[in-house]
Amino acid sequence: MAGRSTERIPVVFFFGGVSSEHEISCLTAAGVLQALDVTRFEPYGVGIDKKGNWHRYHIADMRALRSVAGQFPIVDVSKPTALLLREGDTTYLATLTDNVLTDKVAVRVAFPLLHGPFGEDGTIQGLFEMQGLRYVGAGVAASAIGMDKHFMKVACQAGGLNVAPYVTFRKQEWDADSEHWIAEMETLGYPLYVKPARGGSSAGISRVAARSELSAAVKTAAEYDPKLVAEQAIIEAREIECSVMGPKPGGNGAARTARPGEIIMHTKNGFYDYEAKYISNSQAELRIPADLPATVADAVRAACVRAFTAVGAEGLSRVDIFVTPDGQVILNEINTMPGFTEISMFPQLWVHSGIEYTALISDLIDQALARPIGLR
Repeated sequence: MAGRSTERIPVVFFFGGVSSEHEISCLTAAGVLQALDVTRFEPYGVGIDKKGNWHRYHIADMRALRSVAGQFPIVDVSKPTALLLREGDTTYLATLTDNVLTDKVAVRVAFPLLHGPFGEDGTIQGLFEMQGLRYVGAGVAASAIGMDKHFMKVACQAGGLNVAPYVTFRKQEWDADSEHWIAEMETLGYPLYVKPARGGSSAGISRVAARSELSAAVKTAAEYDPKLVAEQAIIEAREIECSVMGPKPGGNGAARTARPGEIIMHTKNGFYDYEAKYISNSQAELRIPADLPATVADAVRAACVRAFTAVGAEGLSRVDIFVTPDGQVILNEINTMPGFTEISMFPQLWVHSGIEYTALISDLIDQALARPIGLR
């Protein structure tokens, strides 16, 4: 059998972005670049600042992105301007300085380490498609559907999955007739959750226990997205998460699932919000693997593959599931670009299933390389 080529594969990593998850994306970039197998892959970086401008990053600068004195990192706006351009069948990354292109390199794969709007929602994936550039993760439609909690629920219900009752509305509809939407939400019962439809990292989510809290919850969610979702709380349910990956290149074509994990909340009536995920380690515990009966664990993994298939995901996803005391499996949501720092749930679940962080990164890039460009 022929040996593997010694030529390194050029991969451009995108991080930062204009969403509320900018800082988490920067931390993700640092973690991934520290673990990347640089004997196989030649890394380049594009940091997207909070205004949407692109900046050229080198590997040492990406690895240096870390929290200092409690402050999360952000993209350095003083870095030179970066851009992608296509010439024939080749996509190039270049630096723009005084209207002159420099440091022009051909790249073969994009790895978007972007969370939230304008990164996880199909927008940058569409740009990669236009550039003829292979990329890690879900395609345009799957990214858009997965990002929108309303459309995600519709797709997953059509795929045969159970979802909790919900109500979807827009801020302008609330402003026009808030009493109507209060009545609609109260059909769900209390407690309920009010969320931005296209948010991430639990930003803008409120747990609502009474009518008096609804207006403030809607206002908070609308700061992140004019489209909102209210969801019925699943009382006494266990919060189970499962990592899913696409087929291994050269494999049998089946999506792969890690052993499920569980979020154990230590605060009464708490939920797995931004602080619990990234700031305080006292609010929640990630238990891997989850202590589930084998039949329930199998049902969870099957549901996660079904969600992956229902939205048309590729590459990777983390699927969040509720398991009720009587063993029902209810879909919460799918994340097509989940948290990806070394301590995040997605890679940790794979570590406990036998795939280390470096190997996981390589696997995802190999999947991208194996996928054709264009419609598939």
